[in-house]
Amino acid sequence: MKTPRIFAFADEASPMIDGQIAALLRNGMQGLEIRNVDGENISSISLEKAKEVRAKLDGHGLIVWSLGSPIGKTDIEQENMDAVLHSLRHSLDIARILGAGNIRMFSFYIPAGKDPADYRGKVIDRLGRMTEAARDSGVALCHENEKGIYGDNAARCLDLLSEVKELCGVFDPANFIQCGQDTWEAWELLHGRIKYLHVKDALFADGSVVPAGKGEGQVGKILDAFLRQGGSEMTVEPHLQVFDGLKQLERKGEESLIGGHYAYPNSDAAFDAAGSALKELLSKIQ
Repeated sequence: MKTPRIFAFADEASPMIDGQIAALLRNGMQGLEIRNVDGENISSISLEKAKEVRAKLDGHGLIVWSLGSPIGKTDIEQENMDAVLHSLRHSLDIARILGAGNIRMFSFYIPAGKDPADYRGKVIDRLGRMTEAARDSGVALCHENEKGIYGDNAARCLDLLSEVKELCGVFDPANFIQCGQDTWEAWELLHGRIKYLHVKDALFADGSVVPAGKGEGQVGKILDAFLRQGGSEMTVEPHLQVFDGLKQLERKGEESLIGGHYAYPNSDAAFDAAGSALKELLSKIQ
């Protein structure tokens, strides 16, 4: 098995890049899945700002594995595709400057009460246009399962990954739980197309997020299988305490249940707890 490479959404420790760097270093992580930095979403920062961030990370031997972009996390009936492609092209430029080989993205929210099947063709067409835009960039577009989007359950994720061949998969156990999806069944369907993992766990009863291994996401079993099939990259996504930028990640009218029954005095403590939970699970894998 390869040695795991651990990245993190360190904006959950601090909104500022200096605080994110400190959190990564004290937890012995290799770098970022970068989402928000110094009060801005990563897909919105200027190229000059990206160069500044890259210089700081290089100075500490840290890398950017992926851009945690919000691209595709919008209502499919309301979003303008030209605006999506504009944001994607800018994000590709940012990824090049930061040295990131991946951009995390989504497959659009389906309007409440509507049948996702009615939007299948539109979603596939849009994702095809996005992968075409990224084709010669050297950056992979990585689809994350997320509640409320077309690709929220395992079957629809597989559909997208089968139809849009250039897409890669990001596997988030907690998000599957929040959709009522058994995570091991999802893994068995999708594992051949998964590029990396989001390490996040949750409870079926209320969807609340808990430290990895403390919920019902079978995170340890999935980590073991991922490593045994040759995978190595994973991103810690704590979601154990409310943090700056959380509201921007949620659909209007929805509210995440953060931390479950676990309480932490501050964002740094919650971030460190998430990192420790992953390391504990990895220590049990031979």
